[in-house]
Amino acid sequence: MRFEYRKVAKFEGDLGQTATMDAPLLELSGLSVNYGAIQALQDIDLMVYPGEVVTLIGANGAGKTTTLRAISRIVRVRSGRLFYAGQDITRKRAPEMAKLGIAHSPEGRRILARMTVLDNLELGAYTRSDRLGIKADIEKQFLTFPRLAERRSQQAGTLSGGEQQMLAIARALMSRPRLLLLDEPSLGLAPAIVREIFAIIRDLRTTGVTILLVEQNANLALQTADRGYVLDAGRMTLTGNATDLLADDRIQRAYLG
Repeated sequence: MRFEYRKVAKFEGDLGQTATMDAPLLELSGLSVNYGAIQALQDIDLMVYPGEVVTLIGANGAGKTTTLRAISRIVRVRSGRLFYAGQDITRKRAPEMAKLGIAHSPEGRRILARMTVLDNLELGAYTRSDRLGIKADIEKQFLTFPRLAERRSQQAGTLSGGEQQMLAIARALMSRPRLLLLDEPSLGLAPAIVREIFAIIRDLRTTGVTILLVEQNANLALQTADRGYVLDAGRMTLTGNATDLLADDRIQRAYLG
């Protein structure tokens, strides 16, 4: 199903939601990305405010992962601008993002399979030099993800899919991000593990981490998020409060079955 395209308002959502928060932590303005001759994103506007969980939903190939990769500067922006904490980061390089406070837990987890769980966590803090703080944060991750504590000396590649996803999120958190980009955290996982992962995501909100979530399970994503954006063929088509999107007939037909 394809939605009829219309420009998404920056300050008032298509479903009547009006922003009353302070300045956005993240803002995408007119963002376009190409892969060769193929336009992956076209004129994307998006805002994420401090303390929010915001979700991007859409069909496979809609441009959700590309949006996260553009924010973390993995792919080149053709036009438009990216702002983070009031700073223009459009021309920044990918290695600078973690230092600025942006962490990316990618689709497919991308853990270092031949290294231990502990090694993966330590590498997540590669931008930091506070050894005592790093040690304390590792123990904090082990409290958040008890299964990882039990497997701290185990090679990451031998973990189950759910444990690898937990490790990917924990590794991203080791940089102490203000903004966490989560790409498909439920992909390929059993329902019980998915519930556990999303309970952790909801808990992260209480720690002050702002989250931009890409998730194939639109129902679960909208139940978790404060607000949502809908991408269709690289264009932003709809935005609003998550509860409003859940009740929208178009979203129900296209993504919620």
